[in-house]
Amino acid sequence: MPHLPDDNAWLLAERKAIGDRIRVERLRQNRTQESIFLAARVGRTTYQGVEAGTLDARIGTLLRIARVLGIHPADLLR
Repeated sequence: MPHLPDDNAWLLAERKAIGDRIRVERLRQNRTQESIFLAARVGRTTYQGVEAGTLDARIGTLLRIARVLGIHPADLLR
């Protein structure tokens, strides 16, 4: 079994990378955060935390955001 780091630096980096992918796609579409969180039916604070990479997102939240952005959910995790 591979050894995993004791700290959460890798988790924070992955969260940030997912948020960055969301932000890049949103800006590519010239959309506001508000237009996304309203269409995805996600709370403002939740959406902002996901996009900033400071909040652990539930899979349902990521699925809703991906759908609104018109991208495959796996694209957020790559």
